[in-house]
Amino acid sequence: MTTQSSFRPLTEFSLNRRPDDSIATLALVLGDQLNAGHSWFKTVDNNRLFVLMEVREETDYTQHHIQKVVGFFAAMRNFANALSNAGHKVCYIELDDPNNLQSVTKNLSLLLKILPKAQQVQLQQPDEYRVDHYLQDWAEHQSVEVKWYGSEHFLTQRSVLNDWFPDKESFLMESFYRRVRQQTGYLMENDKPIGGKWNFDKENRNKLANKQDVPSPLLFSHDVTDIVTMLEKKEVGTIGRIDSQRFIWPTSRLESRQLLDFFVENLLENFGRYQDAMHTDHWSLFHARLSFSLNTKMLSPREVVEKAISFWQTNPSRVNMAQIEGFVRQIIGWREFVRAIYWNHMPNYSTTNFFNNKAPLPSYYWTGKTNMQCMAKSIQQSLELSYAHHIQRLMVTGNFALLAGVNPDDVDAWYLGIYIDALQWVELPNTRGMSQFADGGILATKPYVSSGSYINKMSNYCQNCHYDVNQRVGERACPFNSLYWHFIDTHHEQLSNNARMSLILSQWNKQDKAAKQELLEQAHCYLNQIDSL
Repeated sequence: MTTQSSFRPLTEFSLNRRPDDSIATLALVLGDQLNAGHSWFKTVDNNRLFVLMEVREETDYTQHHIQKVVGFFAAMRNFANALSNAGHKVCYIELDDPNNLQSVTKNLSLLLKILPKAQQVQLQQPDEYRVDHYLQDWAEHQSVEVKWYGSEHFLTQRSVLNDWFPDKESFLMESFYRRVRQQTGYLMENDKPIGGKWNFDKENRNKLANKQDVPSPLLFSHDVTDIVTMLEKKEVGTIGRIDSQRFIWPTSRLESRQLLDFFVENLLENFGRYQDAMHTDHWSLFHARLSFSLNTKMLSPREVVEKAISFWQTNPSRVNMAQIEGFVRQIIGWREFVRAIYWNHMPNYSTTNFFNNKAPLPSYYWTGKTNMQCMAKSIQQSLELSYAHHIQRLMVTGNFALLAGVNPDDVDAWYLGIYIDALQWVELPNTRGMSQFADGGILATKPYVSSGSYINKMSNYCQNCHYDVNQRVGERACPFNSLYWHFIDTHHEQLSNNARMSLILSQWNKQDKAAKQELLEQAHCYLNQIDSL
């Protein structure tokens, strides 16, 4: 399903058209702060200038997917237009503006110089440690007042883990999730969870049924040729592909709300049931694909959850408890929890490497050219759409990277760059914690690794694959199989302290010595030719 939409690039506001000298306050709006409901925008103040900017500092800190860069710039331009149309004064600095110093703080300093009456700079609390660090450092050296505000987006504060669990050194997402449910009242009745239990996850692990109808995804169609041309002229290095005349992602709050409506009305009833499923013919399945809109703050978590709950309440015959609870848990549980972990452990979290993995990322992560169909499909989709759902990220590409012993720095950089929804606060804990277990168990309670059997159980990827998922050794043996047991053997001592791994370790210990040796030799063979699998 496709909806047509016009896109008008913003050219009216730039450093070439300086605002009048009445400006007393500069208010910086970052690319992931497109929150139309923020209190900043409730009243028009002719003495305040909102500043948005496209800078190389942000396009170049990692190699981004072209759709990610375009998506952020298009959404920022639309947001700036919306502010201007509402009567606010806006300065929008495009990437190719000749006066653009290509740095957020340098551009702010320049504006302060050309606006002599500006006496205050307003900043919203950034979500990324990197941005927070450079803005804090800049603020400390200013002669004008710098005033900080909350982003008014999340349900919890950065310090929530220490606030709620002051005596604990480790935290469980489930405990956190229940606390958020109690605080918000979502899916609660008389202080107890509706349905009699907190978590219905066990009911949400189905492979896509052969006869299951899957609605075509709602896709937008934007002409973003001007942005793509600008990026090419400025030689911004990107990865992936884009159809510049049919950009499919939402670039405004209106479209984000349309995507939300489409999800609750067409997909929610099967979201939980098939949230872990994968299929060669259906890239989006029943997933909401709201993460880009949420992470840019075009949507708020409250409105997303409340919209879904409202639909469930009025359509109980279509949406059962397992579906709504599974979705709500992703938004108010997991999303809030990874942010809390991020701020509780940064900056050291970004350098953790529990297994001391050092291997480079295999070359097909950048091309999708591999004989492993699950990897090929997941990576090609990511390059084509800047999107893969959480099981593709966790149990295919992430799983393989961990089994192959890839340096988590390389894995982080890939995930941070390739996905349109990837910002470090959410990407880093999901990758280094959940996917790579590089944090040693701060986020997850065990490494999420598997042989090919899990992928076969949850997908049709293993059908018509070059490799045989049922073979553990041999030229056509599924690489996931031997690499899985190689991982168990290599890290046996470290894993022996993890109660959730005891059964697997016991199974490995009981295997015949010759069979174990054969598996390990197969794994070493694959590791030695990892780029040609």
